[in-house]
Amino acid sequence: MSGHGPTRDGLDDDIVARLRAAGCVFAEEEAALLVAEAADRQPDAGPGDGGAHRADELERMTAARIDGAPLEVVLGWAAFAGRRIIVRPGVFVPRRRTERLARAAVDAAREVDAPTVVDLCCGSGAIAAVVADDVPGAVVHAADVDAVAVACAAANLIPRGVAVHRGDLMEALPTALRGRIDVLVANVPYVPSAGLALMPPEARLHEPEATRDGGADGLDVLRRVARGSGSWLAPDGLLLVEVADEQLAAALDALATAGLEARADPLAAPVQDDEDDGTRVVTGRHPR
Repeated sequence: MSGHGPTRDGLDDDIVARLRAAGCVFAEEEAALLVAEAADRQPDAGPGDGGAHRADELERMTAARIDGAPLEVVLGWAAFAGRRIIVRPGVFVPRRRTERLARAAVDAAREVDAPTVVDLCCGSGAIAAVVADDVPGAVVHAADVDAVAVACAAANLIPRGVAVHRGDLMEALPTALRGRIDVLVANVPYVPSAGLALMPPEARLHEPEATRDGGADGLDVLRRVARGSGSWLAPDGLLLVEVADEQLAAALDALATAGLEARADPLAAPVQDDEDDGTRVVTGRHPR
């Protein structure tokens, strides 16, 4: 890093140029985040060895980002619903659009006294973290089949009092939850298999395929969750999932076929009123 001169804003002109050359559209913003994170990791670094360590850390992170690693993995965290969620290599990065699903889960949980909430296919545990933070008195569980994801989720959730489990969908859950779940939120993979090759390299090369591959029409995992939800949901319990706009009709049919009262949730407002991200929250309510 010798010879790299910081700008008056505390950024490094060379880092910005390198990020831009690597195709990072928001190079200045990313450089600012990398510089700040390097400083946070070496808070007492001065002009001597500490400063060298900070420069080395900044170079390591910059090189990883240029090599294509997701920014959130390089930083070690993702911004999600107003909080930082720990993200580790090999874990699905929580998307900003999924904040809508998290808010819908919070709204549903607030309709029940001391609700039991489960975040299925939890990945980093971002949705469970939001529910645990925003719904006092909720009993929250999270589950994923992947060991790396479970470890990452535990780092985010155990300090919040959330129980984290490993296993395939409902098989991960304690049997004591059967028939008692008020809100079951499942951020299932919903990319059709044929579309995986078209995804950005950050996702295609750095996130497990199983976290994205939803089968031929993208709804294979959703159907499994819907079919299995009946014995786990409490009477009037709610299943919430995220799907692409073009999958809406098929998703509603899948939930209805599983015996749930299905609808596209009109209360799940877009993340930004002026931005259509192409996804919808779909809910299925268990009959009383």
